[in-house]
Amino acid sequence: MSWQPVIGLEVHAQLLTQTKLFCACATSFGDPPNTNVCPTCLGLPGALPVLNADAVRMAVKTALALGCEIQPSSRFARKNYFYPDLPKGYQISQYDEPFSKGGAVELEDGRTFRLTRIHMEEDAGKNLHDLAGGSVVDLNRAGTPLVEIVGEPELHSAHDAASFLRALRDALVFLGVNDGNLEEGSFRCDANVSIHREGEPLGTRVELKNINSFKFVEKAIASEIDRQKDVLEEGGRIVQETRGWDAEKGTTFSLRSKETAQDYRYFPEPDLPPLVLDEVFVARARAELPESPRAKRERFVSELGLSPAAAHVLTGHPRVAAFFEEAATLFGDGVRVGNFVQSEMLRDVVTHGLRAELPITPRQLLDMFRLVDAGKISGKQLKELYAKVKEKGHDVAAASVVAELGMSQVSDPQAIEEACAKVVADNPKQVEQYRAGKKGVFGFFVGQVMKATKGSANPKLVNETLERMLAG
Repeated sequence: MSWQPVIGLEVHAQLLTQTKLFCACATSFGDPPNTNVCPTCLGLPGALPVLNADAVRMAVKTALALGCEIQPSSRFARKNYFYPDLPKGYQISQYDEPFSKGGAVELEDGRTFRLTRIHMEEDAGKNLHDLAGGSVVDLNRAGTPLVEIVGEPELHSAHDAASFLRALRDALVFLGVNDGNLEEGSFRCDANVSIHREGEPLGTRVELKNINSFKFVEKAIASEIDRQKDVLEEGGRIVQETRGWDAEKGTTFSLRSKETAQDYRYFPEPDLPPLVLDEVFVARARAELPESPRAKRERFVSELGLSPAAAHVLTGHPRVAAFFEEAATLFGDGVRVGNFVQSEMLRDVVTHGLRAELPITPRQLLDMFRLVDAGKISGKQLKELYAKVKEKGHDVAAASVVAELGMSQVSDPQAIEEACAKVVADNPKQVEQYRAGKKGVFGFFVGQVMKATKGSANPKLVNETLERMLAG
């Protein structure tokens, strides 16, 4: 019988609060090392934690959006282990009494994979190795609020694991609780991988840690599955351990033996009371839930006429989706707006986390489309106009740019007649081909006229004039 992989994912997602989970230190990324710290997140004696209410609200919204059951009462616990980036010698997390249970992640193809739970905890600091031959620690991240999203071990391929993570990241980003930045570590995944033969007990699981891209997650899991097959088929046994991913070699490597829950010696956090979530608090969080990215894509297809592929592209970032929807609503043609955003605008959009710099505003795009529809400029000139409006900024009016550039569509029948006549006269071979039945050559004539008029000729008049002339 063939080997059956079993994969369970644990995702740590930083919540986008201004301050840490149990103190008032800032959570901003990229500040000088060890500047966003205080007695509480440094673990100094006598410092007491105070729970961040905004972090609780975001955590509850996350759980509700993923269909979890909110527990009216939950507790924080101490997870004890020694590591240089953990100044207290323990991490405040949740163990046997999490604030939510159950839930699921729905993939783009409609399949769902269950969650075990979502719980809150504080992040550790960050160790930086091999700097001048040694290691240093930055505790700015210590105490940043996290939700840990624990999936049931029911994924059976590396591809499905990567799809699960993409769907989860989209959900959190559109929810506005996480920026989805894998490179900066605000969205991190640990994968538990084991293999067994069907009908036999589950195998020993190995944890893959610190993988910072969806592509590498998929490759690391696939590589680990192959490694475990090779070990077992050669008569060896799998050791429960934590392994890293070497992207250059394309293999996993051993980091350390894997601890169990008993090793962490969990016990209730004595400095924090139980977390009580009443119905009013939960109801308010539920009322703040936005439309999910998958529901938005379906609505863009059913209501605005987009293809599924276009809807997927236009919901790649919340700000892009919001721009498209506003522009489509103003103009009344989602397909036309969507085509322009995809073909012209997306390459100019700069994103970082939840922030996005868009080159123009929806109102500017509306005004440019109206200039085309009114015959003031041609469709080809629209691209030139967009480039100039983008350069001048969000405050400039499209009509003023048209006037400044002397950009206007030629609709004078005599001028178009002369341009078409010259193109026909200069290309007798193509005229002969067209009249012999090769109608596809018609586009050549249109292109030559538009080139001669620098794209300013009225396309409708050009087509009508050429059809008449070529018909003889």
